[in-house]
Amino acid sequence: MDHLVPPGAREEYVDVGVGRLRVLRAGGARPGPAPLVLLHGSGPDGAAVSWYRLLEPLSADRRVWALDLPGWGGSLEAGPVGGPRELAAVVDEAMGALGVERAVVAGVSMGGDIALNLALEQPGRVAGLVLVASAGLVPRLRDRFTQAGAWAAVHTPDPLVLPVLRAVDRYFPEMSVRAVVRNPAAIPAPVVEEFTRLIRRPGSQLGHLGYNRATVGRRGMLNDLSGRVHRIGVPALFFHGEDDPLVDPRGSRRAARLMPRARLVTVPDCGHWAQVECHDRFLAEVRAFLGAEGL
Repeated sequence: MDHLVPPGAREEYVDVGVGRLRVLRAGGARPGPAPLVLLHGSGPDGAAVSWYRLLEPLSADRRVWALDLPGWGGSLEAGPVGGPRELAAVVDEAMGALGVERAVVAGVSMGGDIALNLALEQPGRVAGLVLVASAGLVPRLRDRFTQAGAWAAVHTPDPLVLPVLRAVDRYFPEMSVRAVVRNPAAIPAPVVEEFTRLIRRPGSQLGHLGYNRATVGRRGMLNDLSGRVHRIGVPALFFHGEDDPLVDPRGSRRAARLMPRARLVTVPDCGHWAQVECHDRFLAEVRAFLGAEGL
């Protein structure tokens, strides 16, 4: 399967313990400001989907790497590895293999959860954080009934749940797009096409299911880091759509208050995929954040 390569990026691969990972690389060979490592979200996502319009402008003055995590995108054959701590260990290993000693790590949703775990477990790797609609910051989903329903859904046996997911993905891909944005017209056509290809690929839901099963408990979230984020001392930018239907913005608000060097930007009329839907605002905020923090 040929995967989308965003403008200004080139495709390469890196071998880690769990298998071969696809990496999108942008920027020159010379060291400059702190490099960026970009982590995509869960579901039928990937580096080229989450970061399609951002790799080129973000690499204007620095090196940028966007990873396809194991079980997603061009790293599907590597197989899913589980929850955010396991995925953070893979990112740590991949950064070492790529020669990236320390970087600003940006993550969307699940990618934010992974970035926070990396900052807690391997603080020497992380010079700063950019967290878009980050998961891992709420003790429970919106109410106990939502929590219990989500737990039951993600723990349904694969032979029962996978055919349903495949049918929805195959025949109603626009529903998946509308679940992550408020304004579908803001999504570039190549991103929609890649998103649709990924959700129709056999095995594309296994990484998503593995992550959810590791994080969604019967009575609460198993990946809640809200009691630990105060230990993260690096500069952090939280960016969250105010109309996010998937990840409650209250988690970002609370974490930004608890972390000593964090700031929060919320965007009205913007959904879960805020870095794609509100691209210009996101790029401006990230550039201002990096410049103000000397990163």
